[in-house]
Amino acid sequence: MSAAAKTGVPFVDIHAHVLAHRGEIDAAVARVLDSGWFILGPEGEAFERELAQALSARDAVAVANGTEALQLGLQALGVGPGDEVVTSPLSAAFTALAIVAAGARPVFADLDPRTLNVRPAAVEAAITPRTKVVLPVHLYGHPADMDPLLEMARARGLFVLEDACQAIGALYKGRAVGTLCGEKGLGALSFYPTKNLGALGDGGALLVNDAATAVTLRRLRNGGQSDRYRHELPGMNSRLDEMQAAVLRVLLRHLASWTDRRRALAGLYRRSLEGVPGLRLLEEQPYARAVFHLFVVRHPRRDALLAGLAERGVGTLIHYPLPLHLQPAFASLGGKPGHCPVAELAAREILSLPLYPELRDEQVLRVCEAVREVAAGLA
Repeated sequence: MSAAAKTGVPFVDIHAHVLAHRGEIDAAVARVLDSGWFILGPEGEAFERELAQALSARDAVAVANGTEALQLGLQALGVGPGDEVVTSPLSAAFTALAIVAAGARPVFADLDPRTLNVRPAAVEAAITPRTKVVLPVHLYGHPADMDPLLEMARARGLFVLEDACQAIGALYKGRAVGTLCGEKGLGALSFYPTKNLGALGDGGALLVNDAATAVTLRRLRNGGQSDRYRHELPGMNSRLDEMQAAVLRVLLRHLASWTDRRRALAGLYRRSLEGVPGLRLLEEQPYARAVFHLFVVRHPRRDALLAGLAERGVGTLIHYPLPLHLQPAFASLGGKPGHCPVAELAAREILSLPLYPELRDEQVLRVCEAVREVAAGLA
């Protein structure tokens, strides 16, 4: 029996993540309880300032979750019925659901096989007279290639909204993703508990480079109110509560060191998995400093690899097993097999291995040993 079989490696360990900072978290929660202020108060305001400063954004607007960050961002850009938004077919379905919730139609552009982010040429081919926004997803914590997308958008008068929900702190040519789109562009973040910066519940934010847009977003997240009970816009209820804001303020202070740890673990994976038969790794591009929300490998017999790793006690997940253009929820859009061949092949081959800051080097080596054992048997 292998070492990996003797000692399991969970895919994620949120308990260890919380336990490592329990004292700071307890103090933050106590501070909110003592204040008696639980919605749209000083903790949320402080978190917005600290988040914007950490990512070199002009402003940040905290909301209830990452999906609504995308939806509100689209609304702030004037997206509505009849508009189209070009995005990735390989993402959590919530990316496309946010587009639908804003009243628009998702249009899916195929991927760069090196990163599984949208390929600029495919985005260009997907643009129609109804396109209003390009919505790239910085998948798995690796930046999409933004310069060609931004140039394309400028030439056609389109907005860009970055889905950075998996990529907080990732850099594109030295600049934080979510801040790359100029004054009228926006970046959406998610603080779902398993994200690189995760709350103890749901949470999200928009990074904003335009003061007027920030004002609009703060109204939209609070029912469109400009003042109490005066609703200027058809907004929604999407407010980050004070408890989550206080916890996120604590955890934000550790984000840079967690990112360094994730990158170190990814490097260890890369070195240890070199030469494994049939296994392919995604490629970090020269323009990118990825934050490795996930460490994803590809194998032509993915399901057999997954089963073999499970037998050896290694937790894995698939992100994502069915491309969005083939999801039943979006069948009315007319997506068919063959429309996004790179995404479709990737969905049959990708597998996410354990990666989180509390993961120990020896656990990574056990995972790699198990991958080598299983892959050898599949060759």
